[in-house]
Amino acid sequence: MSQILVAALYKFVRLDDFQALQAPIQQVCESHGVMGTLLLAKEGINGTIAGPEAGIRGVLDYLRSDARLATLTHKESWADTMPFYRLKVKLKREIVTMGVPDIDPETMAGQYVTPEKWNDLISDPDVVVVDVRNDYEVTIGSFQGAVNPKTESFTEFPEWVQAQSSETGLLRKKKKVAMFCTGGIRCEKSTAYLRSQGFDEVYHLEGGILKYLETVPPEKSLWKGECFVFDERVSVGHGLTPGEYELCRACRQPLAPEDKTSAYFEPGVSCPHCHDQHTPDQIARFRERQKQIELARKRRERHIGAPIEEQKAAKQAMKEKARQAALARQAQVVTKKQA
Repeated sequence: MSQILVAALYKFVRLDDFQALQAPIQQVCESHGVMGTLLLAKEGINGTIAGPEAGIRGVLDYLRSDARLATLTHKESWADTMPFYRLKVKLKREIVTMGVPDIDPETMAGQYVTPEKWNDLISDPDVVVVDVRNDYEVTIGSFQGAVNPKTESFTEFPEWVQAQSSETGLLRKKKKVAMFCTGGIRCEKSTAYLRSQGFDEVYHLEGGILKYLETVPPEKSLWKGECFVFDERVSVGHGLTPGEYELCRACRQPLAPEDKTSAYFEPGVSCPHCHDQHTPDQIARFRERQKQIELARKRRERHIGAPIEEQKAAKQAMKEKARQAALARQAQVVTKKQA
């Protein structure tokens, strides 16, 4: 069995003191050997963390000890290696950024639909099915027949809704709207936004794509492709098993196996998506970075994501070494003059 437990979690709930929660949560995660990213905002908490099973359970227990987070739910999967390089607990204006004020997913979100009932809903011809993820996520996998809004960020979604709410728009042609995303958080906000715009029959996949892939067997699935995830696994398939994609370190786009056979692919430097988008200086930096990664790999050392404390210590050691060398040179000059 894989040794690293991955937990994706979120909850929309009012946290007026979210700034004060940052340091204690950071400390608890560190003490339990947990890495990943957690976002805190006035509207709630969101993130994905990974670590030993006991460590993840300990962090989740700590979060749920806050009465406001007592009903926090999470989704689990396993990884063979640590999918994160560091721990970040960050303060944000929104735990998922839409940029529209006064949207309250806690009270305004659409109707949940369980993975077991999702197929029936999206097979209904009176339903328009919308994938609310960003375009690069949709390209590697989505539900059969789903609409891709082709957004580059979630902040573009309200503009797409407005455009598709016109007389000839997709959202005016059908009465029911079913929406889905990776883990459910963007759907809660997007369905709340649609309801604020006057849409009545709005549904979303409970637990997101991840819960669907975990629950629905492949032979009954309407999912096509793989699901992009925001960690070093890059993508997962049915049963949440790691997929075939990896990241381009230059542009952060997911790469299929065939992308790596392209003449434009250079590990850590370029890929078919970005080969003509970087300056010569950037390419030189990317190549040097990749060189250091490969050297560290040969030495069986970490390079990407080495703990910040280790990086600072290494820089400090280099500065101290340079200072000592400068003092030695000065001492030699003084000795020569005295001679």
